[in-house]
Amino acid sequence: MSILQRFFQVSKQVGRLSGTVASNMLTTCGNGALQSHLNRQAIPALAQCFSVSTRRYDLAEFFEDKKNLGENEVKHGRAWNKDELRIKSNSDLHKLWFVLLKERNMLLTMEHECNEKMELFPSPERLDKVKESMANLEEVVRERNRAYYELETGETGERPAKLVTNPLGLKFYYRMFEHVIPKYANRKWKETHQFHYRGSAVHKFLRLYREKLYNVKRKQRNRERNEVMHLLKRFPNMDRTALAEKYPSVDVEKLYKLDKIRSNYVPAKV
Repeated sequence: MSILQRFFQVSKQVGRLSGTVASNMLTTCGNGALQSHLNRQAIPALAQCFSVSTRRYDLAEFFEDKKNLGENEVKHGRAWNKDELRIKSNSDLHKLWFVLLKERNMLLTMEHECNEKMELFPSPERLDKVKESMANLEEVVRERNRAYYELETGETGERPAKLVTNPLGLKFYYRMFEHVIPKYANRKWKETHQFHYRGSAVHKFLRLYREKLYNVKRKQRNRERNEVMHLLKRFPNMDRTALAEKYPSVDVEKLYKLDKIRSNYVPAKV
């Protein structure tokens, strides 16, 4: 063990070795024949036998593991959820992001190669889980940034946005960003960013679009109402409180008093 410690010391002080240190190490080894043949140039060579650097796989790290090649299914775990990521430090999240990014690039590369060779990509859900993990990690980082900026400056620190209207009359959030040319002099920006609408065709489109949204909501309410009526008709003694929690848009107590939910037969008396 003492010999190993001396070798590590030699690796740290290769440029300042002297004959005295070499003689002390040779004395510890207890080998007189080795002392006569070993010189100053041989000591750095011995120190190179000990390495503390990580193992390198060259470009093989960016491809699928060899043991998984040709398999129809690859064992994998679940995605990272937000609760697990919130208890990690910023440095751990930073490292995990690059691990997930590397894994995603590897999966995309192998998926493209399988498509080129007309083969099935084993366990394609791995890519979805990696993307889900990256989305959760990004959301956790944004939560921390918002909390920090709100505490320090009173603002969220997010990219500013405002609610605007596109040429079709639909509203959306426009995320603002900096420009070299001022807004009043930027002719190209004004041509591509029009936050207004005009014309009878657009008004007709908005009227029909609102009518479509209303019909979708109306059909959904009628569907839930008919389902509740069917359940009350088939099971008159079911829990109405639980039914109201499951269908909040339906007035269960009002439907319970209607004649439509009554059965066509009278239950036999026991």
